[in-house]
Amino acid sequence: MDFRDRLIAKPGQTLRLSAIDPGDHADLKRHQEGEPLLRQALSRITDLQERLYAEKEQALLIVLQGIDAAGKDGVCWHVITAMNPQGCVVSSFKQPTDIERRHDFLWRVHQKVPAHGEVGVFNRSHYEDVLVARVHDLVPKQVWEKRYEAINRFEHLLVENRTRVLKFFLYISKEEQLERFAKRLDDKDRQWKISAADYAERELWDDYIAAYEAMLSHCSTDHAPWYVIPANHKWFRNLAVANIVLRTLEDMKIEPPAPTVDIQAIRQKYHEALVEEEREEGR
Repeated sequence: MDFRDRLIAKPGQTLRLSAIDPGDHADLKRHQEGEPLLRQALSRITDLQERLYAEKEQALLIVLQGIDAAGKDGVCWHVITAMNPQGCVVSSFKQPTDIERRHDFLWRVHQKVPAHGEVGVFNRSHYEDVLVARVHDLVPKQVWEKRYEAINRFEHLLVENRTRVLKFFLYISKEEQLERFAKRLDDKDRQWKISAADYAERELWDDYIAAYEAMLSHCSTDHAPWYVIPANHKWFRNLAVANIVLRTLEDMKIEPPAPTVDIQAIRQKYHEALVEEEREEGR
């Protein structure tokens, strides 16, 4: 099973989210069918990430975007958790600081790009500068319009440096968002996630959809494609993301480095130590 062809935002084409069902769950009828597939994918991801960390010749950058309550944190909990934190770093980009505003908009992002051997996860990313900045008129149109090409060049640079770039747009319906907000209100363990801005931003739903469509249309490229993940069903969201991460890691042909010691000599010493222990125990 490979969801990439099914869920990719095809480079060079204009994308309309109205043509995509956020409740889609492929050919799987219920979450019970997806659970064993997710477990298998996560187990394999764990193994491949360990190889990546040992190889230190390539890197993987995972970008998560989505409207409020789409499940970016959920993907981190249920998919990224398969990775050893020693080789995986999750970064989030909030409102720029004074220092960050005095640099180009990609300056703070480049500092968080994973080094070879690492997986980097952006929970919100450089795309905020063509989303929030656009919807809230934080910069003039002639400024954010130029950022699409700047982002494409930036991501091409990463790919040339052997960093794979995977971008996931988690897509939920407006009705599903409202239902998730309501559940947060009733769940004391999750009420901390509620903010007054959530409902204010919801009033700008159509503006955000237009901004996401432009982002997907301008910045899904052959070297760094976007995948639109139907996310109304959390179990399918997690499975789809895990599946695409797994297939990408497999395509990277990661090879652990050759040993730096004489393995045969080490084996001989180990054997000699066992013989000596047995001799001591027999006395």
